[in-house]
Amino acid sequence: MGPRPRQIPVVVLAGFLGSGKTTLLNHLLHHSGGSRIGAIVNDFGAIEIDAMAVAGALGDSTVSLGNGCLCCAVDASELDVYLERLARPEAGVDVIVVEASGLAEPQELVRMLLASELPDIVYGGLVEVVDAAEFDGTRARHPEIDRHLALADLVVVNKTDRAADAGRVLGLVRTLAAGAAVVPASYGRLDPEFLFDCRPSEERIGQLSFDDLHEHTADDVHDGHLHSAYDTLSFVSRTPMDPRRLMAFLDSRSEGLYRIKGYADFGPYDVRNRYGVHAVGRFLRFEPEPWPGGDAPLTQLVLIGAGIDTRALAKELEACASDAPHADEFGMWGVLRYVREPDEQGSAEPGP
Repeated sequence: MGPRPRQIPVVVLAGFLGSGKTTLLNHLLHHSGGSRIGAIVNDFGAIEIDAMAVAGALGDSTVSLGNGCLCCAVDASELDVYLERLARPEAGVDVIVVEASGLAEPQELVRMLLASELPDIVYGGLVEVVDAAEFDGTRARHPEIDRHLALADLVVVNKTDRAADAGRVLGLVRTLAAGAAVVPASYGRLDPEFLFDCRPSEERIGQLSFDDLHEHTADDVHDGHLHSAYDTLSFVSRTPMDPRRLMAFLDSRSEGLYRIKGYADFGPYDVRNRYGVHAVGRFLRFEPEPWPGGDAPLTQLVLIGAGIDTRALAKELEACASDAPHADEFGMWGVLRYVREPDEQGSAEPGP
């Protein structure tokens, strides 16, 4: 049996007009950190993508940006066409971001992705962007935002630098988006590795560098040091993980724990594969793949959050390790719920 074909995660980026989602997308495209991003912009007529304007390709459907990223302008009927184009191996795309129209219902895009029959893509979660300074007014004009937040896997509370009561807004959003990761931001600046699971040609396992976020140009002086707002834990274990214990840990992860990525070794439960772990807020996915030749089995996980107790989390993960000699044949069922087979229509469940 050959290696499992790699699937490209497709992330839906949503938010009402003025929330800053286009600024966030532009930031991702300009600070891709070596990853190749395929951007699909829905309802392009209402949105201005500066990267495309710089490239002089506003009248074109697809443009290759200077950093290797691709950008497409489409309507809903063309979505599958461009997803298929961007997912082809020759495009070399690591992740696809679909920016929804400012008035779109994000669940419709999510439903389209879950129902897609394209074997080379997999749903990668819903990111909702909100304007902290105008949140109350937006909520009054668009009460459906409560429903959008309830569906989100990650919420970016943007423009916190402009909000007089950013703490109150963050607390309210966390209540409305229970179970999602809620992350404050200014000027749409977030590390792309934080938002989704990128796998460029060279894997980057270990602490993420938020310093890479900045180029410190003249208009970046207000930026400060974003990485100081986050806590990071790198966990390594040569003892295999017990799948039941790890699932219990993932099901009970704390509110401040935004992001988990890396690889898990389940030892006797599956000696052939390691399992890529991708969790953002409530969204969770495992991706089995054969062990690289010559590599000793190893669990490597990176956890990112704000106000998290890294020592306590490390102890909890250590308690998930087990060198029991006999595997329980049902032990992997919890993990396999979150594995999407390439020939499946739809997706594994979107999260715990």
